[in-house]
Amino acid sequence: MRDGYMRSDPRFVAWQQGVRNAPEDNDPALRPWLALTSELVGRGVEVRRARIVSEPVSDYIEFEHHVTAANVAAGEKVRWLPRRRASDLALPGNDFWLFDASVVVFHHFGGDGELAPDDETCTDDPATVKLCGSAFDAVWERGTPHERYQPPGRQT
Repeated sequence: MRDGYMRSDPRFVAWQQGVRNAPEDNDPALRPWLALTSELVGRGVEVRRARIVSEPVSDYIEFEHHVTAANVAAGEKVRWLPRRRASDLALPGNDFWLFDASVVVFHHFGGDGELAPDDETCTDDPATVKLCGSAFDAVWERGTPHERYQPPGRQT
């Protein structure tokens, strides 16, 4: 839900300097999430991610859109929702992962986009799980699949 994360990430820094399609963008050995996603999807687990972004997008979101192709190739389903189309949705205050509609992991970032010292909290509180599930479903329904979303002003 943020417009920038981990701006110190070496991959983002390289991308800002014009490096595109670096091996570390697509290599499961260097991005363990890709290997895990492939394994999960291979077992029949659905892995979905929804991103809410301001438009025109930030340079970080341009980068994120660029490297998301590898996530999609690994089997992750990704949708993008322009922030102005989310104005009437009830959303949690932090980014989160929802697992099996029963556990929520919130991710905490500082104002600079770097992970906070207490970078995540986990809960199975039914009301919180319900809020996050409803929010995700609403964003997912309105979102545009990665393959069709072209961020305004995106570098090509």
